[in-house]
Amino acid sequence: MKPHSRTTTRNILALGLVAGLALVTGCTKSESDNSAPTQSSSAGDDAGKQVAESGGGKTCAIGDYGADKLDLKNATVGFSQSEKEANPFRIAETASIKAEAQKRGIKLLTANAQSQFSKQISDVQDLIAKGAKLLVIAPLNSDGWEPVLRSAQAKKIPIITIDRQINAAPCKDYVSFIGSDFVAQGRRAADQLIEATGGKGEIAILLGAAGNNVTTERTKGFEDRVKAKAPGLKIVFKQTGEFTREKGQSVTEQLIQSKPGIKAIYAENDEMGLGAVNALKGAGKKPGAVKIVTIDGTRNAVQGIADGWISAVIESNPRFGPLAFATLDSFTQGKPVGEDIVIQDSQYTEANAKADVNKAY
Repeated sequence: MKPHSRTTTRNILALGLVAGLALVTGCTKSESDNSAPTQSSSAGDDAGKQVAESGGGKTCAIGDYGADKLDLKNATVGFSQSEKEANPFRIAETASIKAEAQKRGIKLLTANAQSQFSKQISDVQDLIAKGAKLLVIAPLNSDGWEPVLRSAQAKKIPIITIDRQINAAPCKDYVSFIGSDFVAQGRRAADQLIEATGGKGEIAILLGAAGNNVTTERTKGFEDRVKAKAPGLKIVFKQTGEFTREKGQSVTEQLIQSKPGIKAIYAENDEMGLGAVNALKGAGKKPGAVKIVTIDGTRNAVQGIADGWISAVIESNPRFGPLAFATLDSFTQGKPVGEDIVIQDSQYTEANAKADVNKAY
């Protein structure tokens, strides 16, 4: 199965995000299967609003997919989360899915793979066995989904993936992908780093986890932009921080030792960027001595801008609940939905960080 290529000319959906997502402490615990939606958290009044613009992209209808029409309100939906609930992105994502299911009165089964791909495959198989008629999956990896896809096809179960793609055929193996334009995020991060550095100096990349399209595309967008716009910036260090704060810190500690003249760091998510901040503090660096640009939009990272440690944060919005269930609702009624639904992300800089920190998650 070939990867599904995504472009920004396809369905662009802007999420209204002026209201923050209220998160409760319980969301940080591991997920377990639930027979009914819980009171985990709810989106603000504007957090679920969607402004859709026709992008002229390919669509998928239930007849094309080979499934049967059903009433979403009476169906059981399974949600598979990929990673441990230590990352604010995952906390907000899960909370948004639960809140929207509760709002709509939909029975929701959830599972958390705890950052283990083999567990995620068995989790989804278990959700199917427990009666899920539709699936929303936040994939850990892009490859290796064939067992799940075969099981879902055999029972005509529609699948929507969020925030990461799987390497499979849309409207055949799965219905739609909903997420950000990760190549564009990389380009925007490069623009911010070019501005912060003046376009000259040695820079490092803290790569995300291997094996998924987010890392590949955020790297491509960044490197292509730097090459085109700032040949004076030299990428002298690239190493995975696995999207975690601890690994981001340890890798940056190595970076400081091996490349003491490093001028800037591009971290492919906020958690790694915050780990880099911890490493710089430990090395006695002053705020802003090494420029840092990250991607996600967590509150701690935005506060890092206000505190002078981070130059910019490109948002990657995790509040997929309203859009995911709206897509499932339309699809199950027989209406065509986009195969590739791209959400519009904002960004935080020194100009708006202090004023907008409460909008971050």
